[in-house]
Amino acid sequence: MQLTLKRIARRETYTIGKLYIDEQYFCDTIEDRDRGLEQRLPLQVNIARKKKGVTAIPVGTYRLTLSVKSPRFAGKKQYAFCNGFLPRLINVPAFDGVLIHIGNTAQDSEGCILVGENKEVGKVLNSTATFQRLYAKLKEAIDPIWITIV
Repeated sequence: MQLTLKRIARRETYTIGKLYIDEQYFCDTIEDRDRGLEQRLPLQVNIARKKKGVTAIPVGTYRLTLSVKSPRFAGKKQYAFCNGFLPRLINVPAFDGVLIHIGNTAQDSEGCILVGENKEVGKVLNSTATFQRLYAKLKEAIDPIWITIV
């Protein structure tokens, strides 16, 4: 399975995107501010550009896994259906623990990708229902699952 996140609106405090699954539009996303990080750049360049907790992950292609339990979200009731096993991006330069999860604004992100419907400026709505639909599709997928961010 191939996910593609196309960043379409880069703002001062957040980034809006569109998430596609195997080239079919699935939902909208919100992330922290895009500060020009790229997977292909030297690690030190990405580290220098990054501001902890308020920076979108580098443009690039990453493997996605559902096999790691999130210590931060495992006990939250909205993740009971997946026992805290959230989609995690592997080997993101200058980042650790990058997830796809529920949330409405960039303040909920800390570098992660939030899914929902961008029906209000600077927000995604219906995030829980959107996440549950995405998770079901990811669980059905045959490994490997990849996500490309452009």
